[in-house]
Amino acid sequence: MMRTGTIFLLLTAVVACNQYRGLPEPEADNDWKVRPLQAQPQDLSGDPQRGLEYLIYGDYIGSGIPFEFLEKKLGDFQDTVLAREGNNRRLPYTFNAFSAPNGVEVVSGNCFTCHAGELNGEIVLGLGNSRSDFQDRMTFQARMMNFFVKLKYGKKKPERVAFNDFGHYYKAMAPKVQTDNPGVNPAFRLEEACANFRDPVDLTYRKDAHFRSMKYTLASDVPPLWNLDKKPALYYNGMGRGAFTKLLMQAAVLGIPDSTQARLVHERFHDVVAWAASLQPPAYPQQINPAMAATGQELFEEHCSKCHGSYGEDEHYPGKLVSLEVVKTDPYYARYFSSASGLADWYNRSWFARSAPQSRLYPSDGYMAPPLDGIWATAPYLHNGSVPDLESLLDSSQRPTYWQRRPGSHSYDYERLGWQYGVPAKGKGQQVYDTTLPGYGNQGHYFGDELSREERRAVIEYLKTL
Repeated sequence: MMRTGTIFLLLTAVVACNQYRGLPEPEADNDWKVRPLQAQPQDLSGDPQRGLEYLIYGDYIGSGIPFEFLEKKLGDFQDTVLAREGNNRRLPYTFNAFSAPNGVEVVSGNCFTCHAGELNGEIVLGLGNSRSDFQDRMTFQARMMNFFVKLKYGKKKPERVAFNDFGHYYKAMAPKVQTDNPGVNPAFRLEEACANFRDPVDLTYRKDAHFRSMKYTLASDVPPLWNLDKKPALYYNGMGRGAFTKLLMQAAVLGIPDSTQARLVHERFHDVVAWAASLQPPAYPQQINPAMAATGQELFEEHCSKCHGSYGEDEHYPGKLVSLEVVKTDPYYARYFSSASGLADWYNRSWFARSAPQSRLYPSDGYMAPPLDGIWATAPYLHNGSVPDLESLLDSSQRPTYWQRRPGSHSYDYERLGWQYGVPAKGKGQQVYDTTLPGYGNQGHYFGDELSREERRAVIEYLKTL
């Protein structure tokens, strides 16, 4: 019995070591503390309504599962969220039916898989989806999907041709996006996996990978889109520079056949960026104490505005990148892209960077201090979604090591500003966030600790007004 237990522990240790192989060193050699990022002019002249229509009907993924293949499985389902027309009315709001380049109608996920969240029973477009769960392996699902589509449609059938690109990249992506925590989103792992099998110049599929990627998945919370027009750069580490039209269409690597199709998608993303820039955050739905909020505003402007900006009539957002040495939040997400991932190198040699308008990825060992419009609705907090509410963010002694979100979108704490949660015994159970895992720590951003409890409550009251 003793020998069996010892062998089991050794095997567990070996698996853990293999899982974390490729993680970068957490310590960054920063020779800087705070960097203001220079804003670059963005084209916001598109039509917001056309942008929304493209998001909910459009072909930006390029390929997918033949609609005919899925039709019988859809039953009598009706889309009541977007109230769409045609075959899209038979799909959940997170999927689009569209024509592939060869004219076959296919189905694939859309941007609202990640960029729409549910709050108090309502779907809010532009709010990050913090309820997604990528903890289950998708490899078997990818194999079965490829097997049955290919079984039904011969090699030269137009349905098979319309599926092929999506099938290739879904198969490449599936083993790379499994996460060890609920609610986090592996968007860059998806892009990394798909880009790894694309020619950077013409974006066509290739069988051999460009670079090695580690097994362990570092994922993040999904930020809201309604702050887009304030930002000088995109993504938590500020690495997305240049044309937002290019940076926001990167989900297209999951299925577009080549750069010819990418150009057509890009033409439509001028409208998409205009739609995102037109978004306004939802208003806090309950009573706000005006006197307390006024006190909170004074405290915020004294302690927080240098990084997070000012709000109201004289709004100003400084767009600062804060080094890991200063912010002290979990370093692995930033460190992975600055020192271990091959994505930035591929991207900066690719069609995205070399064709006009240009965009590039410049990873740094730090995180952007984001604008805080609508922050009351965007729990959980920090780049990795490791802190369930704002009260815990401003008082680090309250942050739970393990926490389990209450089910349902009505389980929101409107005073602490975040999700209601329980602390599970021994950190076990369904939908438990484990902050002891690499990349998912809840440390750092200790700036609120220097305030008194009353001062923190006042700051939170003010944040309800944004």
